[in-house]
Amino acid sequence: MPDTPIPANAAANQRLLWLVAIGFFMQTLDATIVNTALPAMAASLGESPLHMQSVVVAYSLTMAMLIPASGWMADRFGTRRLFVTAIAVFTLGSLLCAASHNVTLLVLSRIVQGVGGALLLPVGRLAVLRAFPREQFLKAMSFVALPGLIGPLIGPTLGGWLVEYTTWHWIFLINLPVGLLGGIATLMLMPEGERGVVRRFDIGGYLLLAFGMVALSLSLDGLSELGLGQATVMVLLVFGLASLVAYWLHAVKVPEPLFSPKLFSIHSLTIGLLGNLFARIGSSCMPFLIPLLLQVSMGYTPSQAGMMMLPVALAGMVTKTLTTRLITWMGYRKVLVINTAFVGLCMASFALSTPHQPLWLRLVQLAIFGAVNSMQFTAMNTVTLKDMDGPLASSGNSLLSMVQMLAMSLGVAAAGAVLAGYNGYFATAGAQKTLQAFHATFVTMGLMTVASAWIFWQLSPDVRPVSRTP
Repeated sequence: MPDTPIPANAAANQRLLWLVAIGFFMQTLDATIVNTALPAMAASLGESPLHMQSVVVAYSLTMAMLIPASGWMADRFGTRRLFVTAIAVFTLGSLLCAASHNVTLLVLSRIVQGVGGALLLPVGRLAVLRAFPREQFLKAMSFVALPGLIGPLIGPTLGGWLVEYTTWHWIFLINLPVGLLGGIATLMLMPEGERGVVRRFDIGGYLLLAFGMVALSLSLDGLSELGLGQATVMVLLVFGLASLVAYWLHAVKVPEPLFSPKLFSIHSLTIGLLGNLFARIGSSCMPFLIPLLLQVSMGYTPSQAGMMMLPVALAGMVTKTLTTRLITWMGYRKVLVINTAFVGLCMASFALSTPHQPLWLRLVQLAIFGAVNSMQFTAMNTVTLKDMDGPLASSGNSLLSMVQMLAMSLGVAAAGAVLAGYNGYFATAGAQKTLQAFHATFVTMGLMTVASAWIFWQLSPDVRPVSRTP
């Protein structure tokens, strides 16, 4: 009978969704679980908790560097082989992180972990794209994305609990059984899937782009944690910017660039990418700064600091369903300009935080920030990709993912540099100097976010979501 193979295919596809969902969960959990543990890790490794941002930066920057190559690697080696390799590398990186006995080894181990994490997300999404017909893809990705929302929800709380009642090493060791089972299940259950046409990889463009991202991030991190001189920081900054400019000059000339310059003929994509970069540089530092503030200056325990992040995640999940209606009513430009300003002002409002602030007020403050920040991410992502179609769609999606991870890296590095600078400036303030440094950092990063609203003002006022039929 013609219907005979359908149940088998449906069962195989369902198994594929669960495998990819587990991979997404591992990656998003580990992106957030570390933030609450930074003070305890610093104490164990003999470092200042204000100089631990490279542990976060190394992970997100590595992901930003490898995402552009993930599609080519999937075509070259196959999605199943690459996905199980990504799980294995991620698990190995977790083991190395747990075994690290100084910050340098921990940062290097986070780079290994970031290599695996960088491949889990795009390769998993590509496997789903190739297994499901277009009319079922959105529903399939919604299923896969749910664990990705749960990861940030439980990550800070779980990290705080593990640090307080065991040791910080367990925030990495818990990945080992999950990774082992995930790798075995992938080999047994994930279909190989169709391979795309293996095109020539733009190695020259990739090296220019990767060097530019690393140099820019190191120039910011060098101001605080690495202790680089001003001349070295300036050289890194100039060479990083020059490398990025050189990439686009290179991309115009080669027949198959990593990211085609034609992408930037799409106005909504250009505005969305620039807005994602600069708005996220501000807001991406908050999961790093808030747990640090609560533990270093407010006397919170790691588990208490982790639980304080729950309102941020819960409010973000609730408002995701309201964002599309709001955009349909007001349009992208008005929503993004107003909401970007709200995000920046909410960030700056943390300058009013004191140890004596009522708990209910702090919870409300965190929930409001979580709500507007979630709306910001949803609106920025959808306006960036809404006009993407055809052969440029995959490239545009990869470019957006790269920009998001780069912004996270730059945001944490910038916040660490600003915090270190203010901590030195307020050196004569005695016991209150660290709290004052946090306050000034929140205001600075908040104003940077408010300034990025100007980018979204360049959108047409008539731009609204477009419903497409499959």
